[in-house]
Parts: sequence; C-alpha cells; structure tokens
Amino acid sequence: MEFIFWEWVNLAARWLHIVAAVAWIGSSFYFMALDASLRQRPHLPQGVQGEAWQVHGGGFYNMVKYLVAPGQMPADLTWFKWEAYTTWLSGFFLLVVLYYRGADLLLIDQSVMALSQGQAIGLSVGLLAAGWIVYDLLCRSPLGRHNGALAGVGFVFLVAACWGTTHVFSPRGAMLQMGALIGTMMVANVFLLIIPNQRKAVATLLAGGTPDPSLGKAAKQRSMHNNYLTLPVVFLMAGNHYPLTYATRYNWVIFAVVLVVGAVIRHFFNTKHAGKPVPWWAWGVAAAGVLLAAWLSAQGSADGGPAASATPPAVTFAQAQEVVMNRCGMCHTAAPVWDGINAPPHGVILDNPGDILRHAADIRRQAALSSAMPPGNVTLITPAERAILAAWSASAADPHMASATLP
Repeated sequence: MEFIFWEWVNLAARWLHIVAAVAWIGSSFYFMALDASLRQRPHLPQGVQGEAWQVHGGGFYNMVKYLVAPGQMPADLTWFKWEAYTTWLSGFFLLVVLYYRGADLLLIDQSVMALSQGQAIGLSVGLLAAGWIVYDLLCRSPLGRHNGALAGVGFVFLVAACWGTTHVFSPRGAMLQMGALIGTMMVANVFLLIIPNQRKAVATLLAGGTPDPSLGKAAKQRSMHNNYLTLPVVFLMAGNHYPLTYATRYNWVIFAVVLVVGAVIRHFFNTKHAGKPVPWWAWGVAAAGVLLAAWLSAQGSADGGPAASATPPAVTFAQAQEVVMNRCGMCHTAAPVWDGINAPPHGVILDNPGDILRHAADIRRQAALSSAMPPGNVTLITPAERAILAAWSASAADPHMASATLP
C-alpha cells in the first residue's frame, strides 16, 4: 500500500508542477512579447512608455505600460507571482520525494564520488543556495550594468557549475541539479527582487511619492534573464527521461549547447515581437546546436563506455546475457530483489533470452551508449561490460537483424 501511495503522490506532484510551470512560462512569454510590442503614440499621456492593441477570444484589448508607475494606484491590481512560487515548491517537493528519498539510486554514483545519502542531500541544497548567491552578486556588481558581459559571465558560471556537478553526483542527478539550480535562480528573482521592487513602487505611490526608476529597471533585467533561461530549464526537465542527453561523456558540453540554443530561440521571438529585423539565422544556429548535441551524445557513456562509432568487438549473445543477468537482473525481473524496488522498473523484465532481445534497443540506449543504467551504477558495471552490450545491441537492436541474434 505504501508503494501505491508514493506513486500517486509522485503523479499528483508532477501534475501540479507541470500545470504551474505552464502558467508561469505562459505569463512570462506573454509579458516579454507585450513589452517588446509596445509602440509610442502621439495621444499617450506623459509617463507612458507605449501601447499595444491585441485581439483574443473575440475581444479587443488596449494594453498600456507606464515607464515607472501610474500617477494614482488603481483599485484592483493583479500580481503575477503564485505561478512561479507553485512551480518551485512543487518541483522541490519532487526533488525531495524522488532524488533525496532515493539518493542512493538517483543522486549518488559511488564511482563518481563516494557520498553518503546525507552528504549528497547537503551538497545538493548547498549548491542551490550558493548558485543563487553567486548569480545575485554578479547582477548587483558593476558587471550588472552591461547585459552582454553579464550574460557571457553567467554562461561561463553555469557551464562551470554543470561540469562540477558531474564530478559530484550521478549523471542523471547532475543534470537534474542544474535544472533545479536554474529554476531556483528564476524563482528567487521573482521572490527576492521582482515582487519586492514592485511592492516598493506601490508603497511609494500610496505615500504620494514618485517610485525610483531603478527598481523597475532591475526587475526588468531579472525578468529578461528568466525569459532566456526558460527553454534550457524545460529541456533539462524533459531531458531527464532521455539518457543520451545526460548520461554520456560530454553531458556538460551538451548542457552548454542547450543554453545557447535556448537563448537564440528566445532572441528570435523577442526581436520579432519588437518589430525589428527578424533574425532568421537563429534557427540555423539552433539546428546546428541540436545536431552538435546529438553528435556529442554518441561519443560514449559518462563512465567511459564506447562511442556509437567505435569498432565493436566480437561478442556472443551469451556474453551479453551474462552482463545483463549480473548487472540488471536483480531489478528487471518479475520479483526484484533490490531493496525498495517492488516491481520491475517500467515493467521491463530481462530474465530470459526472449525478453533481453526484445529490449535490445532499450539496453543499448540505457546501458551501452549511456550510463543511465544501472542507476547510480549500484551494480558496478564496467566500461568493458558496456562495450559488450554495445557490440551485441548494435545488431540486435536492428529489427532486420534481430531474428538472427537469438541463441
């Protein structure tokens, strides 16, 4: 019954996380597009930056933005914040339920760094806090007055942080940690700077004063950062289900490529919405980035397994079966013997030749070309054994040759 309970807790939390994230991303993208589309008109009153006319759902809307704030506070004011807070809270809950609760399988890889569960959790939480502090200090430093230079240094900081986490956590845990770090930076921007600055402006207006323009400028900068980081963090969350994105040799370089791809895509839309010359080249850069990431993912597993293009050694099905039974069989069987595993993960059973052959493509993806399985390398599979699986699965995963590989 406990197993069923945690399954539903997991599902409910994921559902909430996705719904909240859709609301947050949608409002973020909308307001960035709105801000870029504002146009100055002769009839607009003093203090108004511009207006935009929009149509949706059969209605026409006239959107007006003030440079600092209106001269008088309106009776009703909508705040956009709970989408961000709910996304982070539900995401952190999932991090606790899945990765902290199951740290020995998902967060820790003893071949990367020998950590206890408490040490791994402490490092994870500490890195989330430290990452936000470093980023915030960079924004508040003189560098923060130059958006281009700040973006460059921020890129180097995130890539360096990713490289570091791959030397601390399991490959899957490292990429999840980076997604959590970027998400934490984004929600902290909302909670610690954007909303407080807006509250200060409102309080000043209510007191009959004129808000400090620097408050809005700083909030706009952080909002722009969130806009450019959204696509990479979504990729990291989705990529968590695709081993070739996180459990391969150059996973940290793939992370760097994803940052660039996400940024140029957002640059395309932000520029287009602003009515400037459309940078169609951005799609060429994005396509090249995806191809580069795909090529990098084929260069071998994170723990030294063979590249997809490597000349495979001559192996027999019996050799591959022995590796599968020794390194995968304790979980992928009808009655798993690994503590805490109550059913074969994802319903995959690998305790007989027919099932092993049927899942050849999965074995190749999860345990030959990447180090996603076994999770945290808890069964200590070696690069040589991954090479055996890669050599066998290269033909067994091909449906045209599969029938010839059965013993």
